Amino acid sequence: MTKGRYSKYLRPISITIDCVLLLILANFFLKGFAVHLLYFMMYQIVSWCALAYFTNFYEVYRFTKPVEIMTMLFRQLFLFTLLVMAFFSITREIILSFKLLLYFFVSSFIYITLFKGLLFYYLKKYRIVLGGNYRNAIIIGYTESSQNLKHLFQTRPDYGYHFKGFFSDKAVNAEIKGGISEVQKFVLENRIDDIYCALEELSGDQLKELVEFTDYHKKTIKFIPEANEIYAKNLKIDYYEFFPILSLKRTPLNEPLLKFVKRLFDILFSLFIILFILSWLIPIIAILIKLESKGPIFFKQGRPGLDENEFYCYKFRSMRINDKTEESVTKNDPRITKIGTFLRKTSFDEMPQFFNVFIGDMSIVGPRPHLWAHNNEYRSKIKKYNFRLHIKPGITGLAQVKGFRGEIESDDEMFHRIKYDLFYIENWSLLLDIKIIVLTVINIFKGQEKAY
Repeated sequence: MTKGRYSKYLRPISITIDCVLLLILANFFLKGFAVHLLYFMMYQIVSWCALAYFTNFYEVYRFTKPVEIMTMLFRQLFLFTLLVMAFFSITREIILSFKLLLYFFVSSFIYITLFKGLLFYYLKKYRIVLGGNYRNAIIIGYTESSQNLKHLFQTRPDYGYHFKGFFSDKAVNAEIKGGISEVQKFVLENRIDDIYCALEELSGDQLKELVEFTDYHKKTIKFIPEANEIYAKNLKIDYYEFFPILSLKRTPLNEPLLKFVKRLFDILFSLFIILFILSWLIPIIAILIKLESKGPIFFKQGRPGLDENEFYCYKFRSMRINDKTEESVTKNDPRITKIGTFLRKTSFDEMPQFFNVFIGDMSIVGPRPHLWAHNNEYRSKIKKYNFRLHIKPGITGLAQVKGFRGEIESDDEMFHRIKYDLFYIENWSLLLDIKIIVLTVINIFKGQEKAY
């Protein structure tokens, strides 16, 4: 039996198939009718994806009801129709055949609805018949609500959950696997995916520890609320039939569509810098580096990247050859050359990292990749440190434009860097990336106290 390890690919595949269907149908019905057919096809794909983002069209889960899916389909296709009609007003193109346009809209509705229905139906059948795409789940707390949830898991195999047991400090029962203190070990040893918690059986400290554990190990934590509880803003509520379940809101960069937008921006931006700036800047800086000291033009160093996988981070060499590369730079560091001082002051030494961005190791904006020595030291000192490793590191970041860059002089300074990194991850938007890039450029001209 296979677990739901491929679930993360379902949404990108669904988006791709929908877009391909729209392109095929537009080409079939509107070829020779729409003068600006290529522009029209580009416009409809951008419109479809933008609408899907704002209407949460692809937010379909294993517990989503068919009636909710149909509501989402009608809303998405109705708004899409309005946007397509707007195209002809924008381009002032005369609609020569309302009949063909109607065929396009009706066919789009039929084929996309058919695809969505078949995908939803066969995934459920796959879970029931073959036991595939399932998730292992445990429940913390032995309450009436938690027992009802366990019953739901067992009577609705189409949801795709395998219940592995209760954990409780307040009850004794054959179904209880152990106390709350034993949860973390059990989760890791038994490849548990989802942890459901009855809030009334958890203290504040236990809940905080569990959230930190799930963040660190990329597990899903959800909550079984008490009756008449008021829900916090950072929680969302889902219903498994009529059963309410609370879960922590996903960060923006958990969404495949937004990941794609950020990656596309990174590729286009880095390609522009490589072609129009680095193409002439590298030879100039290479000559200046070689004139002052012997050694390579570029300096490469292993750094922890996405999911703590090592990658080689590239820079212009700003120091004389030495054997202390794992030590952070200090003020008036004797290892730094004269041209290196200029490069570091202006952040030009980081420019080769646009190649890292282009090949996919880094992003333009994100948490800066730390030295391995700092990474290993602070991951145990600062809670949620590992959360910053859930996205690609960046050439620049929110912490850097706020002044937290260069030498780390205290644990408190590292704490503030992590705080800004987490804020960035939880509140990401393309506009925020652009703002950070603009502030980075301004800081290059203004200069920063710790740019050495």
